[in-house]
Amino acid sequence: MSTRRFVAVGLLVALLVAGVASFYASSHPDGLEHVAEQTGFLDSADDSPAADSPLADYQTRGVGDDRISGGLAGVIGCLLTLGVSGGLFLVLRRRGTPADPDQVDSRPVDSQV
Repeated sequence: MSTRRFVAVGLLVALLVAGVASFYASSHPDGLEHVAEQTGFLDSADDSPAADSPLADYQTRGVGDDRISGGLAGVIGCLLTLGVSGGLFLVLRRRGTPADPDQVDSRPVDSQV
């Protein structure tokens, strides 16, 4: 399998999981929220600074259907993660150092030693 095909299949699977399988995820609170509720300090928590963002609480603001809203939030998050990580990869990848023409020895190699 070629690298491009592998990346395309991986992206397709990630988008399907984010868009479709996310609806079937547990509606119970996550571990930290559950422990905070059990120990009694859940009510003292402050709202996140991102609580008013368009993708807060794993939903897409402005979309009325919960299934579509959650799936769309998952797909957008997946694409944003791909974009940021791909951009960082392109910026930070190793590049070979170009050969300095003044340092290259252009004399023919003598095969007789």
